[in-house]
Amino acid sequence: MNKLKVRSENNTYNVELEKELNSGVVNEEQFSWDVLQIKDNSFSVIKNNKSYNVEILSVNRDEKRFFIKVNGLKYKLNVKDKYDELLHSLGMDNLTNQKVGDLKAPMPGLVLDVSVSEGEEVKKGDTLLILEAMKMENVIKSPTDGVIKKIAINKGEAVEKNQLILNFE
Repeated sequence: MNKLKVRSENNTYNVELEKELNSGVVNEEQFSWDVLQIKDNSFSVIKNNKSYNVEILSVNRDEKRFFIKVNGLKYKLNVKDKYDELLHSLGMDNLTNQKVGDLKAPMPGLVLDVSVSEGEEVKKGDTLLILEAMKMENVIKSPTDGVIKKIAINKGEAVEKNQLILNFE
């Protein structure tokens, strides 16, 4: 049985799904369901003999956020599984969302290229610079969304491990 906690704008649902049996429990109420995929992101769902047209509008798998439309009404959903709940109970659920202030060199090397400038806005995953180490080019990407406050290195400069590369605002 797959246990989930689903939050919408107004409600929280405790969901247990038994996919093999096409059944489950939502907030302690038993249900049965059948799902038929109509298109890539469109489904016909029959739950307890009632029909629903469900369309998945967008999915953010990293944050487990879903934007769906059910019978014409739009819903934003956040889904947490048992592992997310365990991390939350241990106080470890926000480790990836912490604000990054400084970015340091992960290894010693030579700065081949700096792709950003001070004052530039970057998104998580954007290329910041290329660092050559042991004859390999390593693309250093932004660990967060933010604005570059100060760049502490220059193209062609050698850096040591843990040396400050740049600051975020």
